[in-house]
Amino acid sequence: MPQINQLAAVAYSQFFWLLLVLAIIYFGIGHGLLPRIQSTVDARDRRVADDLAAAQSARTGADEIESDYRSRMDAGRAEAMKLVQESKAASARTGEEKMRAAAGEIAARTEAAEARIRAASDAALAEIEAVAAEAAQDMVQRLAGLKVSPEKAARAVKAALHG
Repeated sequence: MPQINQLAAVAYSQFFWLLLVLAIIYFGIGHGLLPRIQSTVDARDRRVADDLAAAQSARTGADEIESDYRSRMDAGRAEAMKLVQESKAASARTGEEKMRAAAGEIAARTEAAEARIRAASDAALAEIEAVAAEAAQDMVQRLAGLKVSPEKAARAVKAALHG
């Protein structure tokens, strides 16, 4: 049969063209697409490194806010202790009646100092939570590509800090 006789010649020709096309595709991908893919991977790595650096700077900022909060808290406590000691010394020098009046004043000053301490503590904690929520929202946006609402970020930070 003539069809079978020409099968070898046709098969070799098709095999040659198949190898030629595969070589063109291989070198086309290797020289055309691979550098673009590599540049995309490198850009992504740089972006992740930049995001991590930004997260670290945000963490440093949060640590600074926390240290400021702690120093204000210590100053408030020292002021409260100073007020208490001054009031006790004044009440010891006066009589029994003045001691009762001074005790009321001490309680009011102590309560006011504690209110200032609580207000400073709440303000500092709110600042820390706000910075942490923004940082978390930014990190999720940059690392995962997801958009997180400020409310969800704030709830997650609050749960992490208090829970």
